[in-house]
Amino acid sequence: MNRERYSLIESFMLSCMQDSAHDREHVYRVLYSALEIASEEADADYDVLVAACLLHDIGRAEQLRDPSLCHAQVGAEKAYRFLTEKGFGEVFAKHVSDCILTHRFRKSSLPQSIEAKILFDADKLDAAGAVGIARTLVYKGTVGEPLYTLRSDGTISDGAQDEQPSFFQEYKRKLEKVYDGFYTQKGAQLAEQRRAAAELFYNSLYEEVSTSRSFGAAELEKRIR
Repeated sequence: MNRERYSLIESFMLSCMQDSAHDREHVYRVLYSALEIASEEADADYDVLVAACLLHDIGRAEQLRDPSLCHAQVGAEKAYRFLTEKGFGEVFAKHVSDCILTHRFRKSSLPQSIEAKILFDADKLDAAGAVGIARTLVYKGTVGEPLYTLRSDGTISDGAQDEQPSFFQEYKRKLEKVYDGFYTQKGAQLAEQRRAAAELFYNSLYEEVSTSRSFGAAELEKRIR
């Protein structure tokens, strides 16, 4: 891909990014991780991969405005329109669009091409480790969701059985499980290298808030008459 085409796609991506948890730096991290993964895959089309990585979250703004929409579906359609309108070939645009359509972690349709699998893994990798923890906390703060919720007995829930959204719930529902299901060996290897940092943070945070609440609540009962 020449510099002019890269800049054209990058500029369109930058005009679409509004979500602080899925910002331009998320896009670049996904791109760089994808390139690292692709370096061990013999048949990857780098032009398709770069374009798909740059454009994979351009449907986020529409999903934020209307949560019933799927940003992967919206983004795939936007990317196809943009690329064909800017003179990219239809086959290229369709390939990029298909990669974007299947990149979502909770999406039922599965990536088929090696480029789609690399994008899926690179995007998933950004939900792993310390970066995944940080991005989740940023998002939870943006939408006003708490770190944790309380059980009926007043103790802090670890999030595993929660229905109400919180950071602990998201950790148990997604972040703890993100290390399984990678399509590429390199993606799985990179994710595994990040696992310990996320586990340490969650366990430390849960221990700190639980211990403090347990002791403090008992002490408060002694002081209130």
